[in-house]
Amino acid sequence: MPDSTYKPLIVQSDMTLLLETNNEAYESARDELAMFAEMEKSPEYIHTYRITPISLWNAASAGVRSADILASLQKYSKYPISDTVVMRIKQISDRYGKVRIIKDRGELFLETDDEFIMAQLCVEKTVAKFFIDTPRANRVKFNATYRGHIKQALMNIQFPPEDLAGYAAGERLEINLRSDVFQPRAYQLDAAGAFHAGGRGGHGVLVLPCGSGKTIIGLLTMAELNTETLILTTSITAIRQWIDELVQKTDIDPELIGEYSGEKKEVKPVTVTTYQIMSAKDRNEEQKHFQLFSQRNWGFIIYDEVHTLPAPVFRITAELQAKRRLGLTATLVREDGHETDVFALIGPKRHEMAWKVLEGQGWIAQAECFEMRVPMPAGLKMPYAVASKRDKFRIAAENPNKLEIVRKLIANHADAHILLIGVYLEQLEQMAESLNAPLITGKIKNKERVELYGRFKSGDIPLLVVSKVANFAIDLPDANVAIEGSGSFGSRQEEAQRLGRVLRPKKGENKAYFYTIVSRETREEEFSMHRQLFLTEQGYPYKITDEDV
Repeated sequence: MPDSTYKPLIVQSDMTLLLETNNEAYESARDELAMFAEMEKSPEYIHTYRITPISLWNAASAGVRSADILASLQKYSKYPISDTVVMRIKQISDRYGKVRIIKDRGELFLETDDEFIMAQLCVEKTVAKFFIDTPRANRVKFNATYRGHIKQALMNIQFPPEDLAGYAAGERLEINLRSDVFQPRAYQLDAAGAFHAGGRGGHGVLVLPCGSGKTIIGLLTMAELNTETLILTTSITAIRQWIDELVQKTDIDPELIGEYSGEKKEVKPVTVTTYQIMSAKDRNEEQKHFQLFSQRNWGFIIYDEVHTLPAPVFRITAELQAKRRLGLTATLVREDGHETDVFALIGPKRHEMAWKVLEGQGWIAQAECFEMRVPMPAGLKMPYAVASKRDKFRIAAENPNKLEIVRKLIANHADAHILLIGVYLEQLEQMAESLNAPLITGKIKNKERVELYGRFKSGDIPLLVVSKVANFAIDLPDANVAIEGSGSFGSRQEEAQRLGRVLRPKKGENKAYFYTIVSRETREEEFSMHRQLFLTEQGYPYKITDEDV
């Protein structure tokens, strides 16, 4: 039989890819596809991917061009790739950088080598409205104030621009790393180097697994740029962790580091704040906090967990294109479809490190993932049957039979540090009371949270019940078991973040366990499959078990 018979991939003319999992080349094909395609479905035997414009442009910005993509597809495809697919990949991928933003004598221009593209831009109202002059020699001047807005408009007509206009230096601040305290890992240096590669060092997103030390990469970039820096993150806990890292691992005077939160309003040469403060529900309050972006001459802005960036911060970021910008995240997946805004306003993906690669090198824990399906109680079957779609999900998520499975898992991991994670507060309160375990929710004051986290780290508390507040930025390196009692519908990013809570490297056996408990034959099964897509793409298959109670 011809060799092609044994290849694992089918490339379809609608830009979907079907990958056989029961094939020796599955893992290598999966790793290559992840560079330029997005996973859509992951049942047992055939995984479905889709090639999209944003996946191709992120690949192009990271140096993976159309020829590389086609070579990968041809290497693994059972059948010849249609001319339609070849042409579309070339056309879409090669559009990245066809239009450039440049600076000449202090003014900003759109530039292209193709007169037909310039003609198209001139008649495209969403782009041309920002032009100040008529085009000359395939370049046209535009209002620098709208640098971010014109990038969004170009993305919308599928001409992702390469921004070469440079950045304001900002106020200088000498920043050195303390080599006597720590040594950056090789992959952290590689990631920071990718941000600065080719003199770009101005905008972009770095994608690395949870637990890999993305904060360290932020410090490395700060030390390279030596400028006043504004850091946006997800919570007051994350603020304090960034400040601790800055104090411990750099020579910045602690008096020059400020916290801008609900508890303090310090604006200093290095200031750490939260997205929540920046996106207050009251518009007047929001505008007051937005002044933070102009209160100092920032030369650098770091967006931690950039995939959670809320719409109000996108708006202000559109006005900040002269500032250097770094996005840090474990996944570029967004459930709201704003991936193109991250690309346009923060920057394209500059570097990505596969989760399994770091696991293989021992930098994050080896993780096993399980989906445990439990029956609904007889008394809830009729209420579930007649409920609305949204209520069906909640009834299934709060299935009281899940508690028995939680007890079983706790008994099976008697010496572990266990996080029990959920969405619905009433469910969490009942579980915490039944298990005699402390509960951390958004209602718990930060001081009390820190105390409970400390007792968990010391081993005084072996089990913590936590709400969505624990999805991000809690530093619990000894946590090695996570049990997901309920999740946010089909949120892939939440699933990734929750696994990330237990991925920090462990002393001794470097292993972690992630259990998600779902109600059998309910909508929760459907959403669970979608939640698992990103992690499956990263190489974390879920072992599915049926449980009786």
